[in-house]
Amino acid sequence: MITELSKKDLLLENLTHLDFSNEPDFSKQLRSNAKSNVQQLDLPTSKTEYWKYTRLGKITNKRFTTPTTPSTEKIDVSTFKIPNLDANIVVLENGFYRADLSQIETQEGFRVLSLREAILNNDGFIKDHLGGIAKAEKELFVALNTMNFTDGVYFDLDKKVVAKKPTHIINIITQDGIFTNTRVIVKAHDFSSVKIIESFVNIGGENSFTNNVSEFFLNPNSQIEYNKIQNKSKESYHISTEQAYQRANSNFTINTATFNGALVRNNLNIEVNASNCETNLNGLYLGRNNDHIDNHTVVDHMKSHCNSNEVYKGILDDNSTGVFNGKVFVRQDAQITNAFQQNNTILLSDNAVSNSKPELEIYADDVKCSHGSTTGQIDEEAIFYLQTRGISKKSAINLMVNAFAKDALAKITIEPLTEYINTKIEERFTK
Repeated sequence: MITELSKKDLLLENLTHLDFSNEPDFSKQLRSNAKSNVQQLDLPTSKTEYWKYTRLGKITNKRFTTPTTPSTEKIDVSTFKIPNLDANIVVLENGFYRADLSQIETQEGFRVLSLREAILNNDGFIKDHLGGIAKAEKELFVALNTMNFTDGVYFDLDKKVVAKKPTHIINIITQDGIFTNTRVIVKAHDFSSVKIIESFVNIGGENSFTNNVSEFFLNPNSQIEYNKIQNKSKESYHISTEQAYQRANSNFTINTATFNGALVRNNLNIEVNASNCETNLNGLYLGRNNDHIDNHTVVDHMKSHCNSNEVYKGILDDNSTGVFNGKVFVRQDAQITNAFQQNNTILLSDNAVSNSKPELEIYADDVKCSHGSTTGQIDEEAIFYLQTRGISKKSAINLMVNAFAKDALAKITIEPLTEYINTKIEERFTK
């Protein structure tokens, strides 16, 4: 019988050969500290409240390998681009930044570069802030990433800089059975603004495991819109952690669309540590076969006069499982806070399962907070009505699904991306 300790060792055994000896001392120390955290932290089980509905056996019972150097193989990433979108393109392949496949337009005050390059150059911000809000001592998979991330992307915006175009990170897996750790750091200085899309995809790459961590630092009056598209194969595994820290008058929006994955876990943790901030978390997840899709969110309101909105919509078919656990803290100093949570799920199969747990923990008295959750089946009478008007059943279901999903896409401000996601939904329900 495999013990919990040996399961963790299975994840670690093919990471020990990674060589970070040429990195500066601050990075080596960060990795060393994370290694100590990994040794101390337990692998989550169903008895761990934060992981109550998600069992990791699909990942922990497998053996993975980890690439040690970037590939030089020419690959075609054009099929993963968003149609009609003018964007900077950044390619991460099997955990490494591919400068030869990336296309970044030069803009004064706006830098997009390899995270490993920024570390090797002793970038002052990276030196002071890498791992600053995504704490390795608190969560095993953050610790694993901090100890072993091979590369990633660093965004650096100077004061009052507005990125001219979105940046699309194509995080691609091309090898079977690999375990990759990538990281994204975004520094948005005062009054700056940037829009980012990160899509997780694969060519081949079956039975692969991606563990991604992103840290977003929002200075006063800055804006970040981060759009995450998870569209890997049904035999892929993905744990993603997004950590954001908001200062006064900042606006952070994260939109997550999940279309496939044997096991997908999204951890979103937002610290709202100043007044007049807005936070938007939106998600759409489509499960089928034996997919397991878990969205966990925490929004921590620490100061007054802030708003947060969460809308998550799930559509589950076959034997798939969906999980939503959203928690909002309203601290004693966070008076005049508005916090809203909503999770709605449609079950297209009698065997599909939805677990929903929206939570509020309020220590202030002058607030407006609400949460809600519904789970049900698609309205057969509405489908029949549309059929009587000459619409096929598949098209009728597609219309109903698109109408249901609309709220989850409302905060996306990149029109070609909205059209792309709508097309993906249509493909799913008209085939």
